[in-house]
Amino acid sequence: MANRGEIARRIIRTLTKMGIESVAVYSEADAEASYIKEATHSVFIGPSQASASYLCEESILKAASETECEALHPGFGFLAENTIFAARCLAHKLSFIGPSPSMIALMGDKAVARATMAKLGVPVLLGSDGVVANLKQAQDWAQRIGYPVLLKARSGGGGKGMRLVEQEVDMEKAFLEASREAQAAFGDGELYVEGFVNNARHIEFQVIGDTYGQVVVLGERECSIQRRNQKLLEEAPANGFNDSTRQAINQTIIKALTRIGYTNAGTLEFLLSSDGRLFFIEMNTRIQVEHPVTELTTDIDLVEWQLRVACNQRLPLAQRAIRTHGAAIECRINAEDAWADFKPNPGPISAISWPSSHANGPVRIETYIDGPYQVPAFYDSMLAKIICYGQNRSEAIKLMTKTLNQVSIHGIKTTLPFQRAIIKNAHFIAGSYDCSFIEKNMQSLLASSPEG
Repeated sequence: MANRGEIARRIIRTLTKMGIESVAVYSEADAEASYIKEATHSVFIGPSQASASYLCEESILKAASETECEALHPGFGFLAENTIFAARCLAHKLSFIGPSPSMIALMGDKAVARATMAKLGVPVLLGSDGVVANLKQAQDWAQRIGYPVLLKARSGGGGKGMRLVEQEVDMEKAFLEASREAQAAFGDGELYVEGFVNNARHIEFQVIGDTYGQVVVLGERECSIQRRNQKLLEEAPANGFNDSTRQAINQTIIKALTRIGYTNAGTLEFLLSSDGRLFFIEMNTRIQVEHPVTELTTDIDLVEWQLRVACNQRLPLAQRAIRTHGAAIECRINAEDAWADFKPNPGPISAISWPSSHANGPVRIETYIDGPYQVPAFYDSMLAKIICYGQNRSEAIKLMTKTLNQVSIHGIKTTLPFQRAIIKNAHFIAGSYDCSFIEKNMQSLLASSPEG
């Protein structure tokens, strides 16, 4: 596993179930992480800084070679969507658990992915023809599309390198900021322009394809609870998403991905307008943070399917056999202080307590922290994901409310109390929310929490 934290532990769980030996890599900051001992083998790969460990291709490939690995799972983040690294794995005779390097390159360039999907009949928003070379081109495209528009990094992710521009006078500042941020985050400051949908919802579709030309869609997820384009809470299925729309977009997605020969897991992300239209915005060529809500509503182990596809096995089920049931909600618990503009808050956890959980639910907790722990400042701030399943959405909300109240984390600030406030918010309970939920409800959410 070329990764760390909860996703490394989650991958180990499936490998153990399948009787496959596993190798965990770890940096100096993660030397005492409990999941390291759960793997069959472990290899130290370098200093705490990600650039010298989890992003160091040489160290990871050396660890794989020394332990005679046959395959590598990149998880999410770090090198998961790095075309060159995926190609290097293949050159080292390592099966890369993900799509081919060429497919990562095609869909990883978000401007090219958008154009590709449009040619294949997938609905997209109005936008520039590829990246814009300079500020003048961005302004020209914005005039043609009509304000407001989004500036987006072609190599972006996690909301970085993205700016909403509501009027022309704001374009120059936004263009420079987005380009600088994209360059710092991804080493690529190129931007493209896309139309903006007011009151949109963020709906994504989990897909997986095998090497025999079969692609299936494993349901959709609602990801509209987000702050500055970073997701906080996800659920499956999407609120009030009708079957006819679902079936139509599933067939469109399957046709498009079959045409380009997509293999392994991926997620297509869409905006849903208030009048019910879907618009493709990007694709992630990896497993997603929020994949557990799909697993609990389909009874499918996505990591297992990823491994089987990488072994050139056929997908176990055809699209007509895919069945979803019930409802699942995931809350991300981050080491952040919501009352200080979500400032990262690493440091010592003096005590932590999780309720009982199981991989198959109804309560599932994905975490890499089991007791007192020093949360490192070098990586993403996510500490855990809490996932709850119910026969319907109301039941899932009730169980999540109960579960969040049973969790305790002492020593650092986390988003736990903020998630408690979201789950009891009347608009959330009613399912009447869109991507502006946090912005519209921030003050009431902070005020309604015990720590607010």
